[in-house]
Amino acid sequence: MKARAAVAFASLAASSWAMNREPPPIFFNQPPMGFNSWARYTTNVNETLLVETANSMARNGLLQAGYNRINLDEGWSLPERGINGSLVADPDKFPTGLKWLTEYLNMTGFISGIHADAGSMTCGKNPGSFNYEKRDVDDFMDQGFYYVKLDGCNMRDDTEETYHDIFNRWPKVIRQASVDRKETAIMALSSSAPAYFAYRRNLTDWYRAVAWASEYSQLARHSADVATYGDGSAWKSIMHSFDQSLRLGHFQRPGFYLDPDVLLPDHPSLSLEERKTQFALWCSMSSPLLFSADVPRLDPDTLAFLTNKDLIAADQDDLAQPATLVSRDSNWDVLAKNLENEERLITVFNRGDTFASLNVSWFRTGITPKLTGNGNVRVTDLWTGEVSFLPVYLRFLNVTNVPPHGTAVYRLRSASVITPTGHIYNANTFNCLTDDPSGYVRWAVCNGYDSQVWRVRSDGHIYSLLRPRDCLVELEGTVVTRKNSCHHHPWTYKTSGNLVNNVSGKCLTEGADGSVTTEGCGYLLNEQIFVLPAGIELGGW
Repeated sequence: MKARAAVAFASLAASSWAMNREPPPIFFNQPPMGFNSWARYTTNVNETLLVETANSMARNGLLQAGYNRINLDEGWSLPERGINGSLVADPDKFPTGLKWLTEYLNMTGFISGIHADAGSMTCGKNPGSFNYEKRDVDDFMDQGFYYVKLDGCNMRDDTEETYHDIFNRWPKVIRQASVDRKETAIMALSSSAPAYFAYRRNLTDWYRAVAWASEYSQLARHSADVATYGDGSAWKSIMHSFDQSLRLGHFQRPGFYLDPDVLLPDHPSLSLEERKTQFALWCSMSSPLLFSADVPRLDPDTLAFLTNKDLIAADQDDLAQPATLVSRDSNWDVLAKNLENEERLITVFNRGDTFASLNVSWFRTGITPKLTGNGNVRVTDLWTGEVSFLPVYLRFLNVTNVPPHGTAVYRLRSASVITPTGHIYNANTFNCLTDDPSGYVRWAVCNGYDSQVWRVRSDGHIYSLLRPRDCLVELEGTVVTRKNSCHHHPWTYKTSGNLVNNVSGKCLTEGADGSVTTEGCGYLLNEQIFVLPAGIELGGW
């Protein structure tokens, strides 16, 4: 193993393109991109694997496309700490040492990341970092790692308060270590703490963990892992992670990214279309594009979608907005988010098992047809790169022949100001705010009808596509849609996920019977945390 790594090093070092390459930047303003070892290899990691992965990524276009991180996950250390208290890399797996490895990766153009656990042991029962935080951070920096994926197995108890206390040690230690070293770049921290609270009946602790992770870290793993290579349930796990991300978008901002776990571009249970769909959905949500795969054996079709520059640009857009649901029914999800330059991303996802087509009205995309100037919308198909100019008098974006479990993704540009448009749904129940012709508003299962698609104007007024002249108003604690008093009832959407009536100061609330009311705002209550259309300006906590 050592000889193979040495040969690879000598070969690459002799290449002028490697020797002249500048070290990559350490921190990120966009979601990180790169390789992670866990889902494909679990604990079967070693020096040769990472060297060959780096060499392949440098040759096959992945590095040039932006995938500049290589993260070593669990399985790298011995089961006991060294005599000096440090974690010890397994010498059989890493005979040349971790510092040599990070120097090699850095010279090749990559930033190195490593795995640790905030508890007393890792999930695989190797030594954890509890009460060794300073030593481990110092060692990681000495070895050349500038990214830590921090799990939270084997904590002293499972309370949110304990996770907050222990995970909060890490950013303090990292900052101090950077000061001590006069480092200009700070080690990035990926916190898995929220994932340990995602499946409780009361989601308050989950929301709390995501909220403080957004203050202390750059990424937050929010839910269960996607399937590993030997697990046949990959599609189900991807859909679960996708749905979990749809609950939390209001927490994301540039510099802090919700992490639904890695892409699985070579998982044997996934069709090519399903692998492309995971990529498209992750790009739509501005998620980290970290993949786990046997890189030297990735086929041309897989490399083609992983390096799709238009989809990567949507993921790396400086607004970093995660797409939210415009509509959902039994077969279709339509998602949207704002992009820079007043553009809008529309993703149409066919959840069904047959080829299908769908018309998406211009109003649902966030465009107001009468404000489009010359009457055309510039539509770029991000899968094909084809650009067309569609007249708004056609009323719809016509999406045809989407494969089963497939996606169509478009970038829209027009003279119209974008009005955030889509479902308003409870992050816990996934029930949608639903209008009806009488103005009676209730919570119901999402069905994709106009009665559940809402436009949120910049002045805080909210109205459904069913009743576009009647705003959402509060009448003594009851919520209805009315034309009278419409302009006296603006709402403010908070980073917490609360939707607050500006007149009463009360929060929109889902009743157990499906009723829509306003009540005094509690702290991250299941019945008061909602997801609104992407693009709304948030009003703080």
